[in-house]
Amino acid sequence: MFSALAKAQTDRLEGLWYNDIKSGKILITKGPDGKFNGKVVWLKEPLENGKPKVDKMNQDPKLRSRPRLGLQVLTGFEKDGDEKYTGGTIYDPLNGKTYSCKITYKGKSLDIRGYIGISLFGRTTVWTRAEQ
Repeated sequence: MFSALAKAQTDRLEGLWYNDIKSGKILITKGPDGKFNGKVVWLKEPLENGKPKVDKMNQDPKLRSRPRLGLQVLTGFEKDGDEKYTGGTIYDPLNGKTYSCKITYKGKSLDIRGYIGISLFGRTTVWTRAEQ
């Protein structure tokens, strides 16, 4: 009974999602502040030259040695209507840049739109629900 109740109280955005190229899984959770965040919990290729992959493209040299596994890539999203989540940012570890972002929930997929300035000038990728 308790687990069913707890499940009913989670937002449908929460859970495990594959990134657009299925090279990683991101776990999206709701923080104590009511905002949604996502971190990398699985990498298809977690090693590079026999060592765990690190955030080597980060623009801050002090952060380049942090592991990619466990890296927070979605930060600070708020629910904005039934299917939209706005006000957050997405970090792209492939280029070390952070973008404004909005998420649109589409059932078994998410439209993740990263942009600079206004969302008209951006790029959308599609993440798909991953098995638990």
